[in-house]
Amino acid sequence: MAKKSKKWSFGPGFLVTAAFIGPGTVTTCTLAGARFGTALLFALVFATATTIILQEMTVRLSLGSGLDLAQALRELPSSSLARGILAVITLAAITFGCAAYEAGNIVGGALGLEAITSLPPKIWVIFISLLAAAILASGRYKVVEKILIVLVFLMSLSFLTAFILARPDLSAIGKGFVPSFPSGSLPLILALIGTTVVPYNLFLHSAAVRQKWQGKEQLGTARRDIVLSVTLGGLISMTIVLTSAAAFFGINADIQNGIQMAGQLKPLFGNLSNILFGLGFFAAGLTSSLTAAYAAAFASSGVLGWKEGTRSWKFRAVWLGVIAAGLFISLLDLKPLAVILFAQVANGVILPVAAVFLLLILNRRSRMGGLANNRVQNILGVGIIAVVSVLGLWNILKLFLK
Repeated sequence: MAKKSKKWSFGPGFLVTAAFIGPGTVTTCTLAGARFGTALLFALVFATATTIILQEMTVRLSLGSGLDLAQALRELPSSSLARGILAVITLAAITFGCAAYEAGNIVGGALGLEAITSLPPKIWVIFISLLAAAILASGRYKVVEKILIVLVFLMSLSFLTAFILARPDLSAIGKGFVPSFPSGSLPLILALIGTTVVPYNLFLHSAAVRQKWQGKEQLGTARRDIVLSVTLGGLISMTIVLTSAAAFFGINADIQNGIQMAGQLKPLFGNLSNILFGLGFFAAGLTSSLTAAYAAAFASSGVLGWKEGTRSWKFRAVWLGVIAAGLFISLLDLKPLAVILFAQVANGVILPVAAVFLLLILNRRSRMGGLANNRVQNILGVGIIAVVSVLGLWNILKLFLK
């Protein structure tokens, strides 16, 4: 057993990266680079570090207590009323939230494939939806994990190649790591952090760790996995910012979303830009489609106390419902404004609530043993709760500031 614990391979951390590098993140990073050059890179450094700290806490929760976050939330409150309220909030934020945003994931992936081919996006919408359903239908966590790892590396290769071709000014990169707040940049700074520190990743990762590893002796392996995978995700985001900055900053280009960068770069790189950004956008859309549906199923299972596992009909019904909702909204070109607004409010609430409960559970030494928080980890945890509370408040306030 000891020998086995030293063996390391890519694991659940890549689900976290696959989840937060979606079409929304690509677009946010593109806008940040086009409007502010390299000035906002510090926000991604902060967001990456915050994500690593939070997800490391979920690692210790799963390995120390034997529970994922959703199960721990169900167990912690002493009264049935508190458990019921927490279950409703969690299901609203995670399950309904994932369903509300699934259409954006599917459409984003379809736009990527449309950039490479001449086929209309609705054909690719159906293809991506069926592909996501087929992958999750295997019912095997290891299959899903391996496919997501491949897609993350495909994203890395696509966006890194585009970054190299764009030839950014490397001397300006260092300045971006020094915090600065150019006029009008605050919404994008918060968006860069908010698209990286994703609430449902806390539930998805803690459940995935339980699927992959058992026992405290796996802590070192799990930590290396999360540090490597989230750092890679942060670097992907940074390469997108830098590519956009090199191509568009200072020329007043009308950039509204990430896929437009392929068209704008076509005069420089020819069809290669379409292939690079098309594949990157496709991978980003598909990975987010998979992880959103998977996270919703894991969160529902844990909060509602389902014991049957990933091959149960209830687990399958949740992820299938999320994909079906995304497909339905995408094909009919619906604007589910009320649902999305509700999801934004719910996500704004669940992120700080989940972080608070995570910190509380990690201080229960009777449950966590040697993996309980120490003083430094508690200080970091309190600081993160303050940050995610601001993010949660911003997610709610921005609904009324438009």
